[in-house]
Amino acid sequence: MRGLVDKIKDLIMYDADKEFYAKVFPNSVPKKDLMRLRTMTSADLSAVMDIERKNYDFPWSEDIFRDCFKAGYSCWVCEAQDKVLGYSLLSLAVGEAHILNVSVDPAEQKQGIGRKMMENLINYAKGRAETVFLEVRPSNIYAIALYEDLGFNEIGIRKGYYPAKNGREDAIMLALQLF
Repeated sequence: MRGLVDKIKDLIMYDADKEFYAKVFPNSVPKKDLMRLRTMTSADLSAVMDIERKNYDFPWSEDIFRDCFKAGYSCWVCEAQDKVLGYSLLSLAVGEAHILNVSVDPAEQKQGIGRKMMENLINYAKGRAETVFLEVRPSNIYAIALYEDLGFNEIGIRKGYYPAKNGREDAIMLALQLF
């Protein structure tokens, strides 16, 4: 059932004519108008792993992403003209949603892709969870600003949560109440 809903949503939210015009007349359509979200598949893992390795000194392995598929997590990619620009993953359990990973290709950052993916995850969690949680590195000031702008609030610190080049880095824990 969920697959059918995703396909219908993709058709409603995406205008193929824009992609056609962008191919025929490059730069005639803003990239933001070409972006669409869809469910991640194993065929996306090569592009996802490329972005993961570009963004993180300690990237997830492909097996971790495959385990997310097996666990039934909500896994998404944002793409434009068949190019994966970013990805996001969310787990849902017992009235809680946990954003596991949101990542945008460094060459595509600062174009609203991260916000688009975050808003998608929040909307997906509405009606399924009461609270959305996430962790973020204190050094990731742009992500923190986005999360705060979306209504997330700091609820704590996880000491030594992330591996870092010189040991470990804390994580700021954030939460968003869904009403």
